[in-house]
Amino acid sequence: MRPAIGDESGTRTCRHCGAAIGDTLFAREGNRYCCEGCFLAAFRQRTCADHADDLHSGFAEALAKALDAREHETGLHSKRVACHTLVLARRFTDNARLLRQVYWGALMHDIGKIGIPDAVLLKQGPLDAGEWRIMRTHPEIGHRILGTVPFLSEAADIVLAHEERFDGGGYPRGLAGEAIPLWARLFAVIDTLDAMTSDRPYRKGQSFAAAKDAIVRAAGGQFDPVAVEAFVAEEATLRAMVAVKCGDPAAVPV
Repeated sequence: MRPAIGDESGTRTCRHCGAAIGDTLFAREGNRYCCEGCFLAAFRQRTCADHADDLHSGFAEALAKALDAREHETGLHSKRVACHTLVLARRFTDNARLLRQVYWGALMHDIGKIGIPDAVLLKQGPLDAGEWRIMRTHPEIGHRILGTVPFLSEAADIVLAHEERFDGGGYPRGLAGEAIPLWARLFAVIDTLDAMTSDRPYRKGQSFAAAKDAIVRAAGGQFDPVAVEAFVAEEATLRAMVAVKCGDPAAVPV
């Protein structure tokens, strides 16, 4: 275990990996600090870790990092939504094997974007109709990628359905209601939570309260009411985890 705080100059360091924190997102408890990456890794370890699956997990994490590099993404969006989805999934199962599938599916939800041309994926301005048709193929591409890997079969189903809407207005298959896998319905709520509370080049992230209000209002439309109910029930946990992401050191175990 690393020292709780940094060097003699008072620099904050993560007590787990030793990295200097500076302005990096972190959690704090007293004079102990933890970077967001280690915070999320520790959460996953407590929730669904299995040392026998270390090789599988390493493969899944590597795929997610490959997509982040392709999209020039330096944040922790994929890991964050994967861990936050687990918060909801634990309300429906305590099966560690199944929770790992949920984690991997959420972690790699956008892996199909690896197959989207740079001119579309990395375009700075709005996509035109033709470009949107191309972009909307990414769930099917992701499903084809993961569906060939035996230990990722259930995760692949989440990837295929992660852009569906409860009211049938999503894609690629226009599924509605319980035809959408439960884990994808839970993920949809979490993905919106992270998107709304994250900073973008063109806007600041909104508050947890604003995101919650929008999600609750969309129950029965964009979102499954059961998933929204689980979200509201886990508000305290999710609020603390979002606070870490937003650079507001939460009083959570580090």
